[in-house]
Formats: sequence, structure tokens, C-alpha cells
Amino acid sequence: TSWFLVRFSGKTVLANFLTESSDITEYHPTQGVRILEFENPHVTSNNKGTGCEFELWDCGGDPKFESCWPALMKDSHGVVIVFNADIPSHLTEIEMWYSCFVQQQFLQDTQCLLIAHHKPGSGSDKGNPTLSPPLNKLKLVHSNLEDDPEEMRMEFIKYLRSIINSVSESRDREEMSIIT
Repeated sequence: TSWFLVRFSGKTVLANFLTESSDITEYHPTQGVRILEFENPHVTSNNKGTGCEFELWDCGGDPKFESCWPALMKDSHGVVIVFNADIPSHLTEIEMWYSCFVQQQFLQDTQCLLIAHHKPGSGSDKGNPTLSPPLNKLKLVHSNLEDDPEEMRMEFIKYLRSIINSVSESRDREEMSIIT
């Protein structure tokens, strides 16, 4: 199952944490895309007992890569949009990301997760940002890897489970339509 993590503050650090990849000590904006393959033992398919394998495509948010986005989005099963709620321009930019990566790919809102990422020491509260429709209907979680990393990890596992369920249900419907 592949899905995307797109845009903004702390995305790469968050991606590394959630996939249990190596730490990044220096910040470098993601150039194009960085693919992280990982298995999560807490997310299983059809109760087989083994963890599901995932690909997380850490997509660079710079508009100069926009021509690559259609190829990156092909066959994705979910989208995670990471943003800094303390930067007003991010609240309007996520509308474009939602339109491009979710709506234009005909993904369901349940296949999208918004993460308001708070950088360590930012002192940001976890009040919900004012989001316009349809963003205000999406699942929104706050992340602060300094204060409560396990809460973020648990929310991510819930999201992965919902993606697996969505993909399984879609495949079941497709198989039934072939049979009937």
C-alpha cells in the first residue's frame, strides 16, 4: 500500500519517526520525493497476523516539483498533509494540496489525514485551526514529537488501519462485481 506525506514543517522528521527510520540531524528540503518502505506489526490485513508493508512517499512541497506530482500520486491509497498551524499561509495552501492530492485523485476524505505539526519548543497550543470546508470535515491530529510522540504514533496506526480497511473493502467490491 502506498500513500503520500505532503508539505510543510517537520514533515521529514515526522516521516522518519512514524516509519522508525533513521534520524535526520540536518534539515534539507525534500527534493522531489523520498520513498520510505516499512512494515507495521500493529496493522494487519485480513487477520493474518503479519504486519502490513507500506510505502510512504515523502513528497517535496516546492512548486518547482509540481510537474512530477501526477506520477507520484498514481495508485496512492492515502494522503497525509502535514502543516504548521502557526503559519497562516499554510492554512490556505493545504486547500490546494487537498484539491490536488485528494479530490483530483478521487480519494475519499477518510483516506486523508491532516497533521498540525508543532516543532519542539514552539510553545504552540493544540487548539484546532480554523479550516474551511471541506477541510474541516477531515481527521485532524496534532503532533509534537517532544511532548507526546506516542499519541502521534497511535493516531498514525489508526490511520493506517483505516487505509487497509478501505483498500480491502474496495477489492472485495471489485471481486464481487466480477463474480456477479
